[in-house]
Amino acid sequence: MYAVIETGGKQYRVEVGTELAVEHLDVEPGQSITLDRVLLVADGAEASIGQPLVDGASVAAEVVRQDRADKVIAFKYRPKARRRVKKGHRQEQTILRVTDVVLGGRSAAEAARQAEAAAKTERQRLEEAAARQAAEDAALAAKLAAKAARPAKTEAGEGGEAPASAGTAVETPKARPSRAKSAPTTTAEAAEAPAPAPKRSRGKAAPGAEKTAPGETAADDSAAAPKRSRTKKDE
Repeated sequence: MYAVIETGGKQYRVEVGTELAVEHLDVEPGQSITLDRVLLVADGAEASIGQPLVDGASVAAEVVRQDRADKVIAFKYRPKARRRVKKGHRQEQTILRVTDVVLGGRSAAEAARQAEAAAKTERQRLEEAAARQAAEDAALAAKLAAKAARPAKTEAGEGGEAPASAGTAVETPKARPSRAKSAPTTTAEAAEAPAPAPKRSRGKAAPGAEKTAPGETAADDSAAAPKRSRTKKDE
């Protein structure tokens, strides 16, 4: 709701909470006054226009302070006459703060208070809902943490040992014995084992070896060495 008022020969558009500077009024700071010259009052889509004033409408205001406006310079001169006149003026003003606009028993200040209370109640309701949700989330997080820590304790109690951690050394499996046959270790095994076949050298016979008589052949004819031809080195 807003209104158009007249004071000091000027018109002002005001609403609840508006501060305006009007022509000087003979009042004291902190005093409450009522402005009766209301030309128009509008409330949403409804508007009441005075002829010239609106019946049953008034505007309540509080005097904030007495003040002076900015300086206005008035300069006069007459050409070719060496006449120059310069004057400064600061108009006396009264600063008002509008506290209420009343029309036919309806108060703009009361409607503003109700709207503020409703907004405050809604804000408090949202804050309480947010606090309640935060408490529920904290309780759920604590419950999940306790449930995650419980299986580790159970395994440690049943097995007798706690599960190996990342820093605990793990025992490596023993190497499997090779499949190669080892040499006989006892006398009986040495006697039962077959004797290895003697290796025949392709060169000269070892000293002390038995010589065969002329015309005799070796026991193994199939393994006889081929006859060696003479070379320059032998000559």
